Amino acid sequence: MNIETLSRISNKIRQLIIISLLHAGSGHSAGSLGMADIFTYLYFNYLRVNPKDPWNEKRDRLYLSNGHICPVWYATLAVKGFFNVKDLTGLRSVSSNLEGHPIYRILPGVENTSGSLGQGISQSIGDAIYSSKKGCKVVCIIGDGEIDEGEVWEAFMFLGNSDIKNLTIIIDRNNIQQSEVTESIMPLEPLKQKLESFNLVVFEINGHDFAQIDETFKKINIIEKPSVVIANTIPGKGVSFMEDDYSWHGRAPNREEAKRAIEELKQDN
Repeated sequence: MNIETLSRISNKIRQLIIISLLHAGSGHSAGSLGMADIFTYLYFNYLRVNPKDPWNEKRDRLYLSNGHICPVWYATLAVKGFFNVKDLTGLRSVSSNLEGHPIYRILPGVENTSGSLGQGISQSIGDAIYSSKKGCKVVCIIGDGEIDEGEVWEAFMFLGNSDIKNLTIIIDRNNIQQSEVTESIMPLEPLKQKLESFNLVVFEINGHDFAQIDETFKKINIIEKPSVVIANTIPGKGVSFMEDDYSWHGRAPNREEAKRAIEELKQDN
């Protein structure tokens, strides 16, 4: 799929994120918007998935460890055809399956349950070991603030000393957490060098550049070692008053803010 088409899809996903968060009245705006390009690339250009047969044993898998950004996962799955786009207005509603954190198989395409941060990477390692015999790729997305969890580093240590070849970890490096920027809470840098010291192949990319994302994943396809992608993203990407503002980490737009956001996104389409 060409870059122009991917860009149109990611813009549509961003608009749907805003709409779903508006209806919910709560949720996580910044990270969801920031990861729309990565999710678009994965589901429309990389992962082998079939909305009509979502649990096929030979499918590729995506794990979302930082489950609070599930609005982008739900919107992407809906646009891909896993369920009706209209259902996105039920986000966080008691009468809907679109929970505030994903629950395993509660929706077609949802591969893991998340809640407490740090657990998804271990879950994905287990599935990668299991599914490798079936030729399945596994991708796990984690947040940069999530790296504060000790379990993440235990998993990296295990992964770097394993022969797992079908697992890629994507770190959403948006530099914000719930209450501040990451480097003021628990400094992570030099992140790339730290990960490489765990015997991992590490790529650092612009998480909004489809050409760069594609080039990186083509390399990953032929690498015979576990790989990690540090995806530098802009929290709130596409909405000027949300970009790079940590206060939008766990905040949903009101009606007026949602209207402004949609107008901006439509101009970029």
